[in-house]
Amino acid sequence: MSSAQGALFLTEPPVTSDRPDRARLVGAGAIAVAVGVVAENVVLAAAGAPGYDTPMDEVARYFAAQRGAVGVAAGLVAVYLPLLLLLVTGLHGIVERRGGAGAAWSRLAVAAGAAASAGFVLANVLQVGLAISADGLTRSSPAFELVWHVHAAAFAFVLPMLGATAVGLALAAHASGLTRSWLRVLGLAAGGLMLVAGVGALAVADGSPLLFVGLLGLTLWLGWLVATGVRLVRWGGRSR
Repeated sequence: MSSAQGALFLTEPPVTSDRPDRARLVGAGAIAVAVGVVAENVVLAAAGAPGYDTPMDEVARYFAAQRGAVGVAAGLVAVYLPLLLLLVTGLHGIVERRGGAGAAWSRLAVAAGAAASAGFVLANVLQVGLAISADGLTRSSPAFELVWHVHAAAFAFVLPMLGATAVGLALAAHASGLTRSWLRVLGLAAGGLMLVAGVGALAVADGSPLLFVGLLGLTLWLGWLVATGVRLVRWGGRSR
């Protein structure tokens, strides 16, 4: 890494000298969340996961044929959701130990992160249920279609919750001196895009291209997670 690149991560003072393990743990959690989300989406994309505008008979055939892929994706979600909660609560603890600047924003991130986790749980429980009930199906049914639409609606409402989480984390981390200005801008852009998509939750659940606005925001937020995670891990190591 060049000196200019290193300055992006190391020009601020260390996080805390009394609890370096906390910074390293939170940083590692942020990176792990990003890796988990990417891995989940790679698995689903490789399996040919349907969009919310896909005809219902095709959706039924997908779940009947890709039960294993759905199970792997759900398992990845079960791993990264606790890490997301670790991230938001751990960062709130670091912010308070650094004097409390940005603590109100980190509380927002904790609340929104918990709501997003609940939404992810609902969406994935329904997805697992679809995979189990689709065994042997070649055509959809009214009950199957209803569960699919509830799954879509749950995911649509996850996006604004993740957006609020991203905004809260970005503002809290910057206010307490944990990140530089470019990371605050990146986090706000990511959160803003997911919040915009959330305003059109019904359209997103019905297969609107507005979904891609939220997914762009999610992609930017994954970049924020990795950059901030590396920063915290390195600071924790230096403090030790």
